[in-house]
Amino acid sequence: AAGMFLRLLSDVRWRAANPKWRRMTCSRRSTSSTAEPHPVSLPAQAQVVICGGGIMGTSVAYHLSKMGWKDIVLLEQGRLAAGTTRFCAGIVSTARHVSVELKMADYSNKLYQQLEQETGVKTGYVKTGSVSLAQTQDRLISLKRIASSLNVMGIPCKIITPKQVAQLHPLINIHDLVGAMYVPEDALVSSANVSLALATAASRNGVQIHERTSVSHVSVQKGHVTAVETDRGQIQCQYFVNCAGQWAYELGHSGEEPVNIPLHACEHFYLLTHPLKEPLASNLPTIVDPDGRIYIRNWQGGILSGGFEKNPKPLFTEGRNQLEIHNLQEDWDHFEPLLSALLRRMPDLEALQIMQLVNCPESFTPDMRCIMGESPTVRGYFVLAGMNSAGISYGGGAGKYLAEWMVNGYPSENVWPLDLKRFGALQSSRTFLRHRVMEVMPLMYDLKVPRWDFQTGRQLRTSPLYDRLDAQGARWMEKHGFERVKYFVPPGKDLLDLDQSKTFYKPDWFDIVGSEVKCCKEAVCVIDMSSFTKFEISSTGDEALESLQYLFSNDLDVPVGHVVHTGMLNEKGGYENDCSIARLSKRSFFMISPTDQQVHCWAWLKNRLPHDSNLTMEDVTWKYTALNLIGPRAVDVLSELSYAPITPEHFPSLFCKEMSVGYANGIRVMSITHTGEPGFMLYIPIEYALHVYNEVMNMGQKYGIRNAGYYALRSLRIEKFFAFWGQDLDAFTTPMECGREFQVKLEKGMQFVGQEALLEQKQNGVYKRFTMFILEDHDTDIDLWPWWGEPIFRNGRYVGKTTSSAYSYTLERHVCLGFVQHFDEKTGEKLVVTADFINQGEYEIDIAGQRFQAKAKLYPFSSLFTHRRRKDEEELSGYQRE
Repeated sequence: AAGMFLRLLSDVRWRAANPKWRRMTCSRRSTSSTAEPHPVSLPAQAQVVICGGGIMGTSVAYHLSKMGWKDIVLLEQGRLAAGTTRFCAGIVSTARHVSVELKMADYSNKLYQQLEQETGVKTGYVKTGSVSLAQTQDRLISLKRIASSLNVMGIPCKIITPKQVAQLHPLINIHDLVGAMYVPEDALVSSANVSLALATAASRNGVQIHERTSVSHVSVQKGHVTAVETDRGQIQCQYFVNCAGQWAYELGHSGEEPVNIPLHACEHFYLLTHPLKEPLASNLPTIVDPDGRIYIRNWQGGILSGGFEKNPKPLFTEGRNQLEIHNLQEDWDHFEPLLSALLRRMPDLEALQIMQLVNCPESFTPDMRCIMGESPTVRGYFVLAGMNSAGISYGGGAGKYLAEWMVNGYPSENVWPLDLKRFGALQSSRTFLRHRVMEVMPLMYDLKVPRWDFQTGRQLRTSPLYDRLDAQGARWMEKHGFERVKYFVPPGKDLLDLDQSKTFYKPDWFDIVGSEVKCCKEAVCVIDMSSFTKFEISSTGDEALESLQYLFSNDLDVPVGHVVHTGMLNEKGGYENDCSIARLSKRSFFMISPTDQQVHCWAWLKNRLPHDSNLTMEDVTWKYTALNLIGPRAVDVLSELSYAPITPEHFPSLFCKEMSVGYANGIRVMSITHTGEPGFMLYIPIEYALHVYNEVMNMGQKYGIRNAGYYALRSLRIEKFFAFWGQDLDAFTTPMECGREFQVKLEKGMQFVGQEALLEQKQNGVYKRFTMFILEDHDTDIDLWPWWGEPIFRNGRYVGKTTSSAYSYTLERHVCLGFVQHFDEKTGEKLVVTADFINQGEYEIDIAGQRFQAKAKLYPFSSLFTHRRRKDEEELSGYQRE
C-alpha cells in the first residue's frame, strides 16, 4: 500500500493512544523549528529560490534541474511534503474539461509511472483506472464530451453501461445509473512519496533543499526580484517561485511589492476505513460519483472516500501562521450527507468499521483553475498554487510548464486559462475569495453545462448603465469581474424559467437572441461593451509611435483619425493580444483590447516599452463607457444626434472622430463594430453615459432600435469568421494561421516583434489553419449543440478542435470555428496545411461521441450569403414558373 498512508495510519494510531497528541505536537513543533540545529547553512545567493516543499515546489525543482538549471534552493518551513500534499487522496485522474489541464494530468501520470525506477523511492504507483458515474442523461453527455477529448489525445477511454460498472467494481450499487466513463490508465499514488521522489531526483541534480526554513518576504528593486529574506538569513536571487500552497496568498502580500494570488482554503473531508472481511483488491478502479458528490478509492483493503459538499467550510480567512498542516477537527455532522451518499453507492459498507475522518485544508481559486505564471507587477516572481484539490493530478505537468516558462520564456502549451494574469487586484479581496470558494467547492462536482455563470462576487465592476439595462430585462454574465449583458428578456417571458434553463441542447434563449440578431441586421441595436480594456499611450516626441511600431505587427504610422486592427505578437509570431488602435494625434494613441487583457496587456507593454519620462501609458478602461451601435440604421441615428455628416465619404470605415452626441462633447466615435456588420463604437466619458444612451434610444425609436447582448454579438462575429482572442487566438496562433496576413505589414520599414517567425511561415507554410465549419446534417431542435472544444475529423482522421461556435440565424445552420492540422499517417509528424488540403477533405464534428457532417470554408460568409440569396431567388422563380 502507498507509503504516505502507512505514515498517516501510524500517525492516526499513535494519536488514538495519546489523547494529548495535538497539544504536545503543537508545542513540540513550535520549539523545534527554532531550537533544532541546521546542519547546512543557507547559500548567500542562488539563481532560483523556491518556497514550498510539497508536490508543486518539488516538481518545479525537479523539472528546472532536468532542463539544466542547477543553482536552485528549495525552502520548506516544516518538513518536505508535510502540507496539503501529505493529506492528498493520491488519485491521478486525466478526466478534465480544460485541454491544458488534461495534458498536465496525462504528463503527470506518465511521469509518476517511471519515477520509482528513476529515483529508487517507492511512490506507491498503481494503475487502477477510474470510473466516473452518471445518474442523469445530462451527466452522461458531459462525460461523453470529456471522453471525446481523451480519445483524440490518445488516452484510452470508453463510455460503459451500468452492468459493465458492476463487473469492474462488484460493490457498487448501479440501480440509479444511466452509464459511466471508464479511463483504464488512471492511477493511485502516495502523494507524499511522489514529492519525496521528485525532491530526491532534484537533489541529485544539484538542487539544495532546506527544511524548517521560513520565508518572511521577497525583496524587490526596480520591479525585479533581488533577494529572499528567511528566518535564517538572506539569499540573493534572480527568480523566486511561490509554491506555498494555502499560504501563497499571504506570502504574496508579505513582500515589498505585493503580488496578488487569489486563492482561499476550505476544509476538505475524507473517510478512512479498516479493511473489509475480504480486503479490496489493490487494482480496483477508483469511483467518482459526481451526482452523489463523492469519490471512492481502495486503501489498504478498506476504502478512502471523500467529496465536495454543498456547504463547504472556508478557513484561515484572517490568515494563520502554521508550519505543517495538522489534521483539523472531525465534523461528523458536516460529513453526514457525503457518508449517506457513500452508503447508497456501496451498501455493503454498513457493517464496515470506520478508522478516521480526516479533515485537511485544500486551497481553491475563483474560477476552479490553478494559478501559474509570472507576476504582472514583479519580474522574476513566479507562482504555482491553487490546485483545487487536483494537486497530485497536475503536479508533474504544472511543474514542467512552469520550468519551461522560466527557462525558455514561455511554456510548450497555451496556459492562458491558468495564467496568474487572468486575475486582477479585484479578485484578491478576502471577502470575495471567502464567498467565491464557498461556491467553487460544490461546483467541483456540479454539472457544468455550457454558458454557466458564477453567482458570488457579482456586480463588482459595472457600467454606469447597469441599472437602466437591468430594468429592461438584461440577463448578465461576468468577464474579468465586469458585468456584461447576455441578452434581454422581453416583457411577458417567464424570467425564472429562463434563468434556470441549463442544457446541452437548444437553449430557451434561442428565439430571444435570434430577434436581437435580426434587429442588428435589419434596423439598429445597442450593445454596452464598456468592459473592453482601454489604454492611452502618448509621448512628447515620436517615442510612442516608434515603440508601438516595434511591438505591433501592423503599420501604425497612419494619418490621424485612422483605426488599425493589429496583433501584439511574441517572438514566435503568436498573439499575446489582438486589438484596435486609433491614432488620436501625431503622438497619441487609443488602444482597445479584450476585457480579460487588462492585466496581461498592461504587464506586457510595461515590460517592453522604454522607461522614458517622455512616454506615458494610462489605463482608461474606467473612464469610458462603450456603446456599440450595430445595424444599417445606425448611421441615421448617429447623424441625427450629432448634426454631422456620417456618410462613407465623410466617415469611412475604420475611422475615429471626436464628436458631440446630444448635449455631450468629446465622444470618440469609431466606424467599427467587431462583428462585420455596419455601425459605430461610441466611447463616452462616463459622466455622459446615461445622457448619450437615453438620446440614442429616444432617437432610435423611429428606426426600430432595441438593446442587444453578447450572445447576439457572438453569433454575428462567428458567422462572419471573426476570430476573438482568448477563444480562437492565443500565444501559439499566428496571423498567417488564421487568415490575417492583411493585418501584418512585413515591409513597414522597421523590425517588429515576431517578424522573423512570420517571414519563415510565409516562406515555408503553416502547420495549422483557422477554418470555418457549417454543420450539414445537424438538427438544431433535437441534436446536441456544439459549444467549443469538439474534435474535428477529416476523412475519418482527427485533425483539430473547435475553438468557438454559434448558431447562424442567417444561414439557419450551426457554425463552428477551429484549427485544422495535417499529421503524417505513418509518423504522426506535422505537415504543412494548404488551402487544397482544407478544401479537398470530408469533415465531421464530434459532439459528445456523435459525428455530424460539416462543410469547411476558408473565407467569410459574405460570399456565401450572396450565393444563398441567388439560390433562394432561383428556387422562388422556379416555383413561380411552375
